[in-house]
Amino acid sequence: MRYGILSKIRVLDQPNTNFPLTEVSSVTEFSVASALQNYINSDHPSHGRKIHPLILKAGIKPNVNISIKLLIMYVKSSCLSDARQVFDELPRRTLSAYNYMISGYTKHGFVDKSFDLVRELCLSNEKPDGYTFSMILKGSTSGNAGSRLPFTGREVHAQILKSNVEGDDVLYTALVDSYVKSGRVEYARRVFDLMLDQNVICSTSMITGYMNQGRLEDAEDVFHKTVEKDVVVYNAMIEGYSKSVETAKKAIHIFIDMQSLNFRPTISTFASIIGACSLLSAFEIGQQIQGQLMKTELFTDIKIGSALIDMYSKCGRTDDARSIFDSMPRKNVYSWTSMIDGYGKNGCPNESLELFDRMISERHTKPNYVTFLGALSACAHAGLVAKGRKIFECMDRVYSMKPRMEHYACMVDLLGRAGSLNQALQFVMQMSERPNSDVWAALLSSCRLHGDVELAKIAANELFKVSGESRPGAYVALSNALADAGKWDSVSQLRELMKARGISKGTGLTWIGTDAGLEAFHAGQSL
Repeated sequence: MRYGILSKIRVLDQPNTNFPLTEVSSVTEFSVASALQNYINSDHPSHGRKIHPLILKAGIKPNVNISIKLLIMYVKSSCLSDARQVFDELPRRTLSAYNYMISGYTKHGFVDKSFDLVRELCLSNEKPDGYTFSMILKGSTSGNAGSRLPFTGREVHAQILKSNVEGDDVLYTALVDSYVKSGRVEYARRVFDLMLDQNVICSTSMITGYMNQGRLEDAEDVFHKTVEKDVVVYNAMIEGYSKSVETAKKAIHIFIDMQSLNFRPTISTFASIIGACSLLSAFEIGQQIQGQLMKTELFTDIKIGSALIDMYSKCGRTDDARSIFDSMPRKNVYSWTSMIDGYGKNGCPNESLELFDRMISERHTKPNYVTFLGALSACAHAGLVAKGRKIFECMDRVYSMKPRMEHYACMVDLLGRAGSLNQALQFVMQMSERPNSDVWAALLSSCRLHGDVELAKIAANELFKVSGESRPGAYVALSNALADAGKWDSVSQLRELMKARGISKGTGLTWIGTDAGLEAFHAGQSL
């Protein structure tokens, strides 16, 4: 008899074997539970779906154990409707059943359904445990919960304390991540400091939170205190440093350090470090990174190709950027946009527009807002007013993309550069939305270019109203326009006004490669 049961288990355990129809009636609950568990543990849990109808055909009424295993199998197979049906048919819904169903909904983005189950759980005789609370926290910060979050990190934290739930790494990590994503880094740090075992996942969340708020020293403190580092925590540091030209050099140092410790860079590592090279215009280092990438399978990735195009373009090396672009086996909107924008910003408007026209004509990739901005900018530099108008109008007419303020500012710049200042002013006056500082700044710049002092005053006054003291460049642009026209009394009055308002022009910096590495220098500073 025992031998017969084991033989049936072996039949059930084979992933590609159906129940022998002649033995369906003799299948036991033990053999069914064993087979389901094997499918749950396998790489292809969906293959176990065939067991459920055969259980019903055998006349076996699933007990709680089998029902829970069916529920887990369906959740792991992403068959949430089937999982919910099993859940609803449970004679008694246990905490584990709630947790598996809540987890399934959360991981697949159905956060509202997950929260509905949480409310149902709270009204039942069961009480949430640490895993339940961790799923609530993940759902609240997943981005799929909508604008009205039924639960916040603080509320969940309060419930955890009231419920005397025993915390573990999963719960604390979710709580830290929730606080970080909601911008409450101080609360996250309190939880983090209470953890006896500060795992690398929590450390990464804390570093990301601090970096997003520009608190570099705090991020560095967490990084140095993290005993067991992995590539992800290094990535968090590199990504944080690579967001600013002032800290991009540190990103390169961290990148070198991690490799000296035999950590293998990932695609995120390379994307961030290439971004740092872009900020520093350090194409020599970028070339070395490209050489390293060419030895890996990551070199053909669209994200890497687009990052390299952007880096070379910002370093003024459009030929290198185009070489990368042409060698890419697949391209997306970011690849096209990086090359179009790169040409435009490096004084190659014709090449930029030629590529834009090719992108439109091939119709494989739909342009985005940045693509149109690059094309309009190229038209402004080439003086192609009619083509610029056509591109601007097709945004809404052809692609149903309402132009943003930066597109309006680019059109004003296009008209202004061409000397059509009155048309530019009329374009601004006919805007459906109130012009922002970028629009007025574009008009002011064009007025200075063509020496129209009176219109420059109008544009500057409107700019002062909109931006106040946040655009010192507006005062400088108006001062330069007045100086070009020889109105030195007005220049003196404007500079006195700047002093009275405490407005000063920021110091420009340039990065130069020296024997000591990349260094920043300002005007008048000796090397």
